[in-house]
This record gives sequence, structure tokens and C-alpha cells, in this order.
Amino acid sequence: MEIPYHKLFNKSVERVILASLIFQPEFVEEFESEIGENDFYFQLHKDVFKAMMYLHHNKKIISIEMIKENLGKKNRFDETEFVYIVSEMPVSKLEYYITELRNRSIKRELIYLAKEIENGIYNQDMESQELLNFVEKSIYAIGHNSNNNFKNNEEIVEITSEYIEKMKNRTNKELVGIDTGFKVLNKMTTGFNPGDLIILAARPSVGKTALALSFVYTALKNDDGVAFFSLEMPVEQLMLRLLSIDSGIELQKIRTGVLEENEYERTYQSLKRFETKPLFVDDDGGININQLRSKLRKLKNKNPKLSFAVIDYLQIMNSVGAKDRQAEISEISRNLKLLARELKIPILALSQLNRSLESRTDKRPIMSDIRESGSIEQDADIILFVYRDDVYRKKAEKEQGEKSIENEPVIVDTELIVAKQRNGPTGTVKLSFHKHLTKFSDYQNTGMITPEEQKPTRISFSIPESRSVNMYNSNIEEFDMPQF
Repeated sequence: MEIPYHKLFNKSVERVILASLIFQPEFVEEFESEIGENDFYFQLHKDVFKAMMYLHHNKKIISIEMIKENLGKKNRFDETEFVYIVSEMPVSKLEYYITELRNRSIKRELIYLAKEIENGIYNQDMESQELLNFVEKSIYAIGHNSNNNFKNNEEIVEITSEYIEKMKNRTNKELVGIDTGFKVLNKMTTGFNPGDLIILAARPSVGKTALALSFVYTALKNDDGVAFFSLEMPVEQLMLRLLSIDSGIELQKIRTGVLEENEYERTYQSLKRFETKPLFVDDDGGININQLRSKLRKLKNKNPKLSFAVIDYLQIMNSVGAKDRQAEISEISRNLKLLARELKIPILALSQLNRSLESRTDKRPIMSDIRESGSIEQDADIILFVYRDDVYRKKAEKEQGEKSIENEPVIVDTELIVAKQRNGPTGTVKLSFHKHLTKFSDYQNTGMITPEEQKPTRISFSIPESRSVNMYNSNIEEFDMPQF
């Protein structure tokens, strides 16, 4: 069937929009997030819109003369066509025209995509799952005005200038990404930044889920949307931990319901505080990377303010089509990194460590200890390790037949080792772990420890693998949590 291309653009609509923005420049900021230069079909219309955006972003006056000057420098000015644009009657309500412009633009993009899908179907080297991912990613990009073309030198300079200006004007000079909740970690990392893949790894029962939930709690306090994929723990158990962190009541008391009257009241007050916070939990224990990718794209599309995603944990997740487990984990980590960049959010993935570190004198983890590491070291922007000396000391005492100390401290020292950071320093941050609340906090005398300052542990023993995995199936559940 012959495609009626004349129905895929409307020159009059394009001219009305441009004239309205030229003569009413106050509309530019209002509508720039809704349309882009590629929504226009005609090249001059693209160039005029782009010139207006350049003038707006550089705080210059948007006028006929300034647009002419901008386009003239690039030899892209067409006097005759430009007269047609400025001869159009500007309108004060652009919504109809914007909708019509986007409608035609999306149809054009879908036609181009349909041709690529057809080529992919007949491409013998392209697997069906790969094609599905391409289609899904392309549909997401079309819905978000994504432009994957090369950026020229002018655009690169403009984007960089905007970033520098944004950094200059921010109130918190140490924080660029989302707040981690820990002062020294924020100082080292500038927060978790959009597009970053962060790996948080530890041996079982050291506290990696607890630390991840501390990150989540801080994000929610700041009204940052969080998606939590819990492959090991059901949603209600996660919420009980968050309630303990927020209320300051021992987790065991909340879990068993053995609470004083005032503690019941504090618990329900905490639960009510979570009612307006943008937390989304998926506790489907059998999810694979393709399903996770699809769910997160849809969630981000529905909730544009989604700012952070957590996967607990990497080794439980399944891939599709990988021949061995190491290749499978490598594929998962690579896809998570690409997804973080695509959605422009940081993704935190928890990971197990190999048991081999138990045979070392110094049991502080190193990057080669990451289980089935594959390309994890390469893909990750930040790699964090949790180390608690008290865990090993207590295990050694038990193996040596010593009685556990009565009245063990409920708050213990923890080292958060920043083993890799693509855009910043490495080192160790000291934190305090509140065992009764399964909560981390800033260390009283917070500071960074360099590898040279770390003292090796002298205890040597092995820990049996005892962690069990529970699988749960659920749809994404939303918890809209007032201010904490």
C-alpha cells in the first residue's frame, strides 16, 4: 500500500507554532519539554526552532532579527520561507497545534521504525529477543522525544555550558546526584548520579540489603521516586525494615507485634508517612533481565520523576539465552548499565561475594571477590563493599567454643569500601550499623580511610553457605509515602 506522506506533516501547523513562539517568547520555556526540532518536518522549521532554543538557553532575546542573525551565520537562512512563518497569526493557546505536530511526528517515526523492524525480521543474525528489545527501546524513545543522532560541536558546547551553569547554581555544592544519606559518601561520590550503575557487594548477613534500604529511605525523604526489585524478600518484609528505620523501633518487635501502646502509635505514624512517598516494589522472585527492563521502562514512562532503582540481588536474576552463568551475569550487568543511561537514573544492584575471601587473613573484599564477576567490574561506575569486623569476630569465637558476650553492642563499626569509582576517588567510609534497627548511620568521627590506613584482620576461618533464597510473585505495588 502506498503511504500518503502528505498526511505525515502539516506546514501550516508548523508555521503557526513557530510564529507563536517568536512573537510570544514567554511560551518557549513552557513548551520546550513537549516538542523538539525533529518534530518539525521541514528543514528551515527545524533550524528556526533550534535557533530559538539556542537564544533561550543563552539568555538572549528571541526576535526576528536575532533568529536571522543566528541562521545567517550558518548559511541556513531562507528569506522567502521565513516571511511565510512570521506572516502567520500567532495564537495564545498552542495545545491543539502541539498535539497535531506531535501526532504527525510520531507517525513518521513509527513508519521509519516499521521499516527497521521489517529489516530485522529478515535478518538471520538477529535473535527474536534482541529484536523485541530493540522495538521496546525504540517505542520508549519515540514517546520521550529521544534523539539518538550525533550531536554537533554547537550542541556539545551548549549541553556542557548548561551543565556548568546548573552546577554553579546548585545550593549543595557537594551533591550532584541523589543523596545517599551519608555525608562522607556524598563527598566522595557527589551522590548517585543519573546513568550510573552502582554495585553493592558483601558476604551474606553483613548488611547489604540494610544499606540499600538506607539509601532508599533517604531518597524517599527527599521525594525521589524509587523502584525496588526484591528477588529475595517479599514486599511486607521490606516495609517492616523501612518502618523500623523511620520509627526507631526494633525490627524484631515490629515483626513479632510485641509492641507497647506508644510503639504501636509510632509504627502507624511511620506507616502513614509512607502513604505519599513514591515507592514502587516488585517482589517477583523469578524475574529475568528482559522483564525487569520492560517493567522499569513502563514505570519510568508512567512516573517521570522516578529517580532511583535497586535490584536485590544480581545473582538471583535470570538472563535469556546465555550459555553459562558467568556469561549470564555479564549480560545482566551490561544491560543494567545501558538501562541506567537510557532512563537517566542511577541503578543500584546488590551482589554476592565468593567464599574464597574467607580463607584470607584480611577479609576485606576486593573486586575479584564478586561472584561470577564477568564484566561487572567493567560495567559498574561505582563498586561498594560492606565489611564488618564484628561478624567475623563473633564467628571465630563460636568456632573456638567461646561463649558469646552478653549484652553485645547493638551499634557496631562498619567499613564501606569504595573499591571503584569511574569519576572520583576510592577509599573507605566508616559507618555505624544499628543491628536492632538494621539501619546504617554516619560514623561519629566520620572520615575516609585510604587502603594504606586499613589494618588487616588476624582472624582466619571459613563460613558455611547458609543463606536461603525465597521466591515470591507479585505485581508492582505502589506505596505513596508526608515529609519524614
